[in-house]
Amino acid sequence: MNQLHPPLSRARGVASAPDRPLVLVVDDDGHMRDALTELLQSVDLESMAFGSTLELLSRGMPDRPGCLLLDVRMPGLSGLDFQRQLLNDGISKPIVFLTAFADIPMTVQAMKAGAVDFFTKPFRDQALLDAVGQAITLDRSHRDRRDEVRLSQSLLAQLTQRERQVFHHVVAGRLNKQIAFDLGISLITVKLHRGNMMRKLRSRSVGELIRLWEMLPADTKKLAS
Repeated sequence: MNQLHPPLSRARGVASAPDRPLVLVVDDDGHMRDALTELLQSVDLESMAFGSTLELLSRGMPDRPGCLLLDVRMPGLSGLDFQRQLLNDGISKPIVFLTAFADIPMTVQAMKAGAVDFFTKPFRDQALLDAVGQAITLDRSHRDRRDEVRLSQSLLAQLTQRERQVFHHVVAGRLNKQIAFDLGISLITVKLHRGNMMRKLRSRSVGELIRLWEMLPADTKKLAS
């Protein structure tokens, strides 16, 4: 794998609605790029086309829902190597692979790494559009979860040390009187901290607190403990 490339960044200044899907087409065949762009346009999907993964790297990854239509064999950084870089950089942009020279090991590698689908050229237009639609839906789900995690992290950061202690005891299933005993404080003080904690975390039940805790990444849980 070529290591002489910058880490992927989020592109700025894309003059389109931030929630409108954007399909990134990466193929070194100009005719194929044009055909794919026209196909996507026929179902009102916006796209950006690139002749190589390095060209996309220099542009940056737009911060919009969507997916990648990615050719496997290209000069420079291959489609499979680019998929690996996305994973290493923590970018979960769904990929639909295209290739004129597929083999089983290549397909297995791509699918195991999370590709949505793998098409051999020529392909059926509707089948490709179905895969693109699935990929966009998947990316919206990833983005929604990412936003939820970020909100939960910001809310958790507002808690005082004592409120965090009460929070951890509550999600562990401890009762107020048990928390009071464990922390060496009064029952009234536990109830006060618990009320403040619930308000700051915008939670109305223990179930919501547990859901908030479970969605947090492992590193955040470790820091919050």
